[in-house]
Amino acid sequence: MIKAIDIHVHGHDEAAIQAMGARNAQMGKYFGKEMEPVSLDELADRYRQKEMMAVLVNTTDVSSTGIPPVPNDHIAQAVKRNPDVFIGFGAVDPWQGKLAVDEAKRCAEELGLRGLGELNPGRQGFYPNDPRFYPLWEMASDQGLVVLLHGGMMGAGAGTPGGMGFKLKYTRPIPYIDDVAADFPKLKIIAAHPSWPWQEESLAVARHKSNVYIDLSGWAPKYFPESLVHYVDTILQDRALFGSDWPVLDPDRWLAEFAELPIRETSRQKILLDNACALFGIQV
Repeated sequence: MIKAIDIHVHGHDEAAIQAMGARNAQMGKYFGKEMEPVSLDELADRYRQKEMMAVLVNTTDVSSTGIPPVPNDHIAQAVKRNPDVFIGFGAVDPWQGKLAVDEAKRCAEELGLRGLGELNPGRQGFYPNDPRFYPLWEMASDQGLVVLLHGGMMGAGAGTPGGMGFKLKYTRPIPYIDDVAADFPKLKIIAAHPSWPWQEESLAVARHKSNVYIDLSGWAPKYFPESLVHYVDTILQDRALFGSDWPVLDPDRWLAEFAELPIRETSRQKILLDNACALFGIQV
């Protein structure tokens, strides 16, 4: 029986490490942990043993770094081998225009992936509400793909001079995520992470627009601000999602700390499992 769905899990096998380039060592140093490779099948086994499912996300910043991404076929094959555990998301680079739109369509129609992302405007250097990227959101909406958009502070480049050139200005929820959600009301958007220092903006967007969800990944729950805990326990209890951001944060640690938060059991069940099931149409 599935007990939880981790909405935000990065593959960290040899292919992913190669696609990360210098960021692998940088993020390992920043988070104070070894970023060793783990095959996708081994990762699936770990989640299977925990009686959990995982949304396996993929990302690319090829336009800003020149490093090719992990092929979306690689993610799709891992999902096919482990359908009881993985839900797959595909990577697209918005700057690739029609190629990105076509790849989004291929992700849905040929690869069976359920979403796009994690798209990281800070790493990819784009404003999500730029009309040049609206054909991508339109395709995602038409295909029923969920879009995972990074919000706020990011580990990539953190703690280095110049942040490896990545700029946080692109990652603000208002107006960038808010505009896209308004202009594509049928598009399901997950605003990834508590979006610090704009956490209140992310909460406001999710409160205002029912097609926006928030995931709680990338932050240890013991550091969650009081307002975040309050909102996910009350008016946003139906659109808050458990996510670890593995390998940055281990799901066991996240769950242990989340268990200590003053949240009602009904809300806790929704955050850990029910909301993700509703989002993806999963019956467990």
